[in-house]
Amino acid sequence: MNKISLGAIFAVLISAMPLALAGHHEASMHHDHATTFNYAEINQLGEPATVIEVKEGTSRPLEIGEIRVKVLAAPIHPSNLLAISGNYLTTPVLPSIPGSEGVGQVVELSSEVTHLTKGQLVLLAGMGTWSEEIVAPAAMVIPLPDLGKPSAELIEQLSMSTINPLTALLMLNSYVDLKEGDWIVQSASNSAVGGYLIQLAKQRGIKTVNVVRREGLAEDLMAKGADAVLIDGPDLAQQIASATNNAPVVLAIDAVGGDTFSRLAESLGNGGTLVTYGVLSGKFPTLNLGTVLRNDIRVQSFWLTRWFGAATMADRQAAFGQIIPLIASGALKANIDSRFSVTQIKEAATRASQRGRNGKVLIVPHAH
Repeated sequence: MNKISLGAIFAVLISAMPLALAGHHEASMHHDHATTFNYAEINQLGEPATVIEVKEGTSRPLEIGEIRVKVLAAPIHPSNLLAISGNYLTTPVLPSIPGSEGVGQVVELSSEVTHLTKGQLVLLAGMGTWSEEIVAPAAMVIPLPDLGKPSAELIEQLSMSTINPLTALLMLNSYVDLKEGDWIVQSASNSAVGGYLIQLAKQRGIKTVNVVRREGLAEDLMAKGADAVLIDGPDLAQQIASATNNAPVVLAIDAVGGDTFSRLAESLGNGGTLVTYGVLSGKFPTLNLGTVLRNDIRVQSFWLTRWFGAATMADRQAAFGQIIPLIASGALKANIDSRFSVTQIKEAATRASQRGRNGKVLIVPHAH
C-alpha cells in the first residue's frame, strides 16, 4: 500500500474550524447547475428516531480553500445517539447535523487546493457526516493514499477508522506495558471497539478474555482471535480465573458499568489496571474499595475527545500510522449489521438503538 502523508493532516483533527455544510448558503451565479441533496438534522434533543429530520439542501459554490465531498459511508455510534438524546458528555449546538466520522470522495475543489485531487478518497472526522454531500475547508479532511479501485467493503471499513479502532489501540497502549503472553479482559466484547481490541491484541500475542451479555457470540469473537468468551454474571471473576488457568490479568477494559465494572476489578491480579470508557448498561459503575485496596488496583478512564485535545502531532501520527494501513490491508475490520440511506435515517437510528445486533449500522448515502 502507498505511504500515507500523515505530517500535515492530523493537526486539524481537533481544530475548531467550523464546518461549512452545503445547503446553508444561497447558490451564486458561478454555480450554474445547482443540485439538491439530502441530509439529517436535529433541532431539539430527544429520542433519536423522533427528533432526527431529513432535510433537502441545495449545493452551493465553493469558497476559498473549500472542497465538495460526496459522502460514501458513515457509521452510527452509540455516542451519536447519546448526544442526540442529550445524554452525552458534550451537547450539540442546535440545529446540528449528526455523524462524527465517515469516508467520502472529493468531487470538486477550489483552485487554491493543491494537495487533493478530484476523485480522491478522504476520511471525514469531527463533522456532520449523515449527509449525501459535504462542503468543508480542505484542511478538515484526512487524505487517503491511492487505493486503486477500492471495494465497497473497504470503503465501509474506512468509514469507521477514526474512532473505534483508535480507541482500542490507545487503551491497549496507554495504561499498561503489555507483553506477549499477558492476559487482559474486556466487557462489551462484541462491540466495534471490542472486536478491534481482540484483533489488535492477537497481532501482538496478547491473550484476551472477552465478556458478553448474551449467548451466540463466541464463534464470531473466536474467529477474530479471542482466547476465551464468557457470559457476564455474578461468578464472572471465577470464570475468568478458570479461563486464564489462574494467570494474572493485568488489564481490564469496561464499557458496561454497573456490577460488571466491579466484577472486572475482582478479576485483576495484584497491581492490575481497570479502564472505563462507557456505561452501556445505563448504570453507574459499582466498585468494592476493599478489592482496590487489597490488590492495589488502578482505575483509569478513557475518552477519545480528551485524547485528541492532549495529543501531540507525533502522538496522532503514530496512532493513525498504525490503524489506517491495517484497515486498508484488511487486517483490521469491524462487523456491519445493516445499511440505510440518509432518507431512511429514522429507521437507521431505530436499528442502531436495538440490542441484539452484531455489527455497526451504516449510512450509505449513494448505495443502489
